Amino acid sequence: MPFEKINNLQVYYEVHGEGEAIILMHHGFGCTKIWKDIYPRLAAQGYKVVAYDRRGFGRSERGDDFPDFYETDRYRPESVEELRILKEILGIKECHLVGQCEGGVVGVDYAVKYPREVKTLTVASTQCYGEVTMVEFNATKFAARFTDLEPTLKARMVEWHREKAEINYNQFVKYGGAYGVEYFNLRPALPLVACPTLVIYPDRSSIFRVEQGVTFYRHLPRGELAVFPKCGHNTYDQRPEDYARTVLDFIMRHKDREDQQDSLPVTCLA
Repeated sequence: MPFEKINNLQVYYEVHGEGEAIILMHHGFGCTKIWKDIYPRLAAQGYKVVAYDRRGFGRSERGDDFPDFYETDRYRPESVEELRILKEILGIKECHLVGQCEGGVVGVDYAVKYPREVKTLTVASTQCYGEVTMVEFNATKFAARFTDLEPTLKARMVEWHREKAEINYNQFVKYGGAYGVEYFNLRPALPLVACPTLVIYPDRSSIFRVEQGVTFYRHLPRGELAVFPKCGHNTYDQRPEDYARTVLDFIMRHKDREDQQDSLPVTCLA
């Protein structure tokens, strides 16, 4: 299994296929395993697909200071730098980023800080703004403790995080990670995202209302919006074929525009 040491911690990653790079970033409870129905469809269309477990998730190490890292304003900038270092190790300069929920926040932050490195950005089920603190919000949406989870969800957490399942869930469910502990607001950052950005949103999420996706889209200078009807929060799991096809279509349309731009004649003005 491939690991790389980043900031003195082992980070797990996978690479599938060859071609332009698409990097997949999991949500705030998951790991690389959430992409099992997505990456084969992307790799089959001629892309190098990279998925990785962010620090503390899945098979990546937590580190002794993980609680401080996760619960403070260190989380977002350090998650961006983790991605930058992984890209550098893998020799990836430009790429397409795809982030599910919390992974979309990391994607936005990365696209703002390193605009020349991101060809397109796709975010799915990512919150745009909070109306209460994330601690209050999470308390109304999720079981309070790992031991309170219904069996299928508990089994999924164990599949994703193995021996870290209980300690991870109990921390994730209380605090916001990339969404922060206080009020969350991504709107100021969105006008700074220079690349084409696709917002995928379900219309029946039990976590975020579809209006979040509309607001997200309206704050982007080069935004597009795809709403999945009769779909819940985990769009990648409930509609994997539509998810992959929508992402591929988005990337291809913008690749075609780049090719058309490159083919335009150069006009010299005397």
